[in-house]
Formats: sequence, structure tokens, C-alpha cells
Amino acid sequence: MSRPIKSILIKLLQTFLPLAFGLLIFWLVFRKTNFTSIMEVLKTEVRFDIILFSLPFGLIANIIRGYRWNLLIKPLGFRPKIYNLVLAVLGNYGVNLVFPRLGEVWRCTITTRYEKIPFTKLFGTLIVDRLADTIIVFLIVIVAFIMNIGYFKAFFIAHPEYFDVCYKIATSVWTYLSLVLTVAIIWVIFKGFKETTIVKKIRSMFLNVWEGIRSITQMKERFAFFLCTLGIWLGYFLYFYICFFAFDFTKDLGWKDGLIAFGMSSLAVSIPVQGSIGPWHAAVIATLMGFGISQTNAGAFAFCVHTIQQLIFIAIISLLAIITLSIINKEK
Repeated sequence: MSRPIKSILIKLLQTFLPLAFGLLIFWLVFRKTNFTSIMEVLKTEVRFDIILFSLPFGLIANIIRGYRWNLLIKPLGFRPKIYNLVLAVLGNYGVNLVFPRLGEVWRCTITTRYEKIPFTKLFGTLIVDRLADTIIVFLIVIVAFIMNIGYFKAFFIAHPEYFDVCYKIATSVWTYLSLVLTVAIIWVIFKGFKETTIVKKIRSMFLNVWEGIRSITQMKERFAFFLCTLGIWLGYFLYFYICFFAFDFTKDLGWKDGLIAFGMSSLAVSIPVQGSIGPWHAAVIATLMGFGISQTNAGAFAFCVHTIQQLIFIAIISLLAIITLSIINKEK
């Protein structure tokens, strides 16, 4: 098989396997749902003006994310244009709609092109960016759990399969053997083949990535970083929670309930599927049904909010951002 054909096949697999996985989950979630009933709910029981009102909060959160990224880059000795960083962040989400998780690579690549910052150093700052978000998501889930222990207890009683899967993974000897084996293989490769060209290149790349990660320890504006992180996730929460008021069956749910659903949806977003299609729906529907909402109504909420926020709105904003990037940097 020639190299170009092999490369094309790999790219096709990287694109369509995650999408197929997401669509499979989507089908499993909605296979017993009457879509006629969902369409009826969407026609008669949704205030689309409220959903539209939620959209700027998601946009503002991502603009703040671009500014926060600049705080991580500055300690490396570079002064990029903030509008380029913001537009790269916005475009990142559109790329992820087509190629899951490649949006982050594209974000660093396009910033390297326009700002002449080494890719590996940018990628290191991106790891810090994502690490901060991972910590926040887990804190949200923990806080939601503590504040709503009764809900989670009832949820796992109603859905024991989720608890069983988590328990088996956490207690399986194969989980820990796999981790040990992975570490051992990496150590052997880097120790036994350290003089080979490819290992030297990988070591050099990791050193640059590590320098990007260390940027947070050299950051003088840590409080600003903290405020930006808080602003990002407050924006994301309002982006999601405001939609509760657009439906009669969720408008009376409190912010604590919204925090649970938001935390579950945020965990689902971490699964590398285009637009989180499938996992996002499964997480939100299961959570809303735990509040006593019917499967049809929960499905209508998830289908409507995801389609407008996670697909249409992100696609439009990202496309505009990518076009604007190319226009304002046309000399490069």
C-alpha cells in the first residue's frame, strides 16, 4: 500500500470511527424514543428566545479562554496578538466538529504560523489549559455530588450498570497491569534506544512541551488566570443552565439540579466524538430522567439544546473565526 493511500485511510478512520461510535450511542439512547413526540414538544413547549439568550455566555467564555491562553504564553517570552489567540480558540471548536481532538492541534498550528511561536511550546501551554479545565470539571462533579448525595444514590440504584462498570475498572488487576506495562515499555524505549534519531526528536519535543507546562510556575498573573478560569466555567454553566428556563418541564429545577446536569454533560464532552454527539445526549437525558422528567421530554431537551448550541452555533462562530483569521493575517 502506497504511503499517500495509507495516510488517507488513517485520516478517514480517525474521522469516521469516532463519529460512528457517537452515532451508535445516539441510536442506543433514542432507539425507543418516539421522535414524533419530541418534535411536538419542540413545536409547542420550547421558548427559543431563551435558548438564543444563552448563546452569548458560551461565546464570552471562549473569548476569555483565548485571553487566558495568552497568560500561559507570556512567561515563555512571546507577545502574541490576543485577537489571534481568541479567534484560534473559537476556530478550534469548529475543527473538532469534523476531526475530534484535532482542533487543539490546529489551534497551535495556526498560532505558530501567524505568531511564530514554536508549536511544541504552544502545545505545552495547551496541556496546562486542558489540565486546568479537567480539574474544574472534577471539582464541579464533586461539589454536585456532595450537595446532592440523595440524587446520586437514587441514580445508581436505578442504573446499577454504571456503578458496576466503574467498580470493575477500578478494582480490575488488568487496569493496573496495563498501567505498569505501559510505563515499563516507555522506560525501555527511552533508556535502551536513547541515541536513536527518533527518540532524540521525541525527547526534544517533550522538553519543549514541558517548558510550556512550566509556564504556569513562572506566571506572574496567577490570580488573573484563576479569575479567567472562574469566568470561563461560570459562562459555560450559564450557557447550559439558562436553557432550563426554555422548557416547562425543567424551568422549576434549581441551580443545584442544573449543576449536576452540567457536570455530567461536561464529563461527556471529554469523550473524543465529533460535537459530543451521543455521549452528551446520554449524560443529559439520564440526569434529567433522574429528576423525574419523562424520557421524551428529556430527549427533547437534549436534542434541541445540543443541536442549537453544540452544532449550529459553534459551527457558525468557528467558521466566522477561521475566515476572520485568514483575512486579518492575509499578509502572512
